[in-house]
Amino acid sequence: MSVVIIGGNECMVCKYKQLCRKYNCKAKVFVDFNEGMRSRIGSPDLMVLFTSTMSHKMVKSALDKTKGSDCIIARSHTSSMNALKNILEEHAAFA
Repeated sequence: MSVVIIGGNECMVCKYKQLCRKYNCKAKVFVDFNEGMRSRIGSPDLMVLFTSTMSHKMVKSALDKTKGSDCIIARSHTSSMNALKNILEEHAAFA
């Protein structure tokens, strides 16, 4: 299962990826908005949006990229490891 995490804390990128590997998921993490982000998102199975640490422009760009696909969108106001773990337990268990 491929996971794209948008938002979150820059110092937690490696920990986000390690947790995703425990659930047999490949992860891409984007903590800052840049113009190349949209083309590098690809077509993930699950997109996690940590809404407290991202701009509205970043949310809109990410959602526009996945419009019309079968991508699952999971939103969390907190960008903690526990929040990501709960999302992965809910969605990655079925993959």
